[in-house]
Amino acid sequence: MTRCLVRPLAEVQREFAAALRDPDLPIPADCVDPDGCPDTKRFAVYRNNVVSSLIESLGESYPAVRRLLGEACFRETARAHAAQDLPRSPVMLEYGAEFPAFLAQFEPLADFPYLSDVARIERAWLESYHAAEAAPLDPSALAGVPEHRAGDLCLTLHPSVRIVQSSFPALSIWHMNIGDAAVQPIDLEGGGEDALVARPEAEVQVRALPAGGALFLAALAENECLAKAAERASESCPEFNLTDHLTGLLATGLVIAGRLKRRRSRGH
Repeated sequence: MTRCLVRPLAEVQREFAAALRDPDLPIPADCVDPDGCPDTKRFAVYRNNVVSSLIESLGESYPAVRRLLGEACFRETARAHAAQDLPRSPVMLEYGAEFPAFLAQFEPLADFPYLSDVARIERAWLESYHAAEAAPLDPSALAGVPEHRAGDLCLTLHPSVRIVQSSFPALSIWHMNIGDAAVQPIDLEGGGEDALVARPEAEVQVRALPAGGALFLAALAENECLAKAAERASESCPEFNLTDHLTGLLATGLVIAGRLKRRRSRGH
């Protein structure tokens, strides 16, 4: 009597995923036709459909990058990415999170170093769009904070807030490559841009941050108090104005809570 050995599911899945990723690999041993022969043709069709769906998913998530590269180049780039990074979750929204990092090290696109930052803006837009809802903090709620304790105030930013810093004019490039916007010449040596991406209400807003703003917001996101956040921003931007930035945050509904940082008592 011949004993039938059943392979572990994890082993079968690894072999299947590897064959999907690499067309040079043989099809999985368990993929057979009704006659028990390797079903090469059907597996090839399935492999092609999977890769095509991943390319389309990336194209929908990164439309500006798609327009910048052109359809043919984008599809080859997305195909190369898919060969390295298959979905890890059944939620396709999560797929493509590593695409900006992939672009940064993809040798064929080395002459376009700004592409990864444009992609980071697009990823930030997608994450912001799907972020949780939250009610903005009424500025009057801070009226009772004593003046001498204002620097100890810690602010909680809206869940949709994303910050993208770039040494290139990535925000301007992104703006020109969404929808049918007219493309104009951009000086890549003209300095970098920092973008704020947020959805305090129904629509995602993307706008440029003034000097020091990105560092200030990043510090707040790390639960630094106002004094520490302003200090960090001022170190890189001496003209940083805390009052202007704080007023702007409250006016645009990007702050949802505030608390005073507890001070250590003397002797501790």
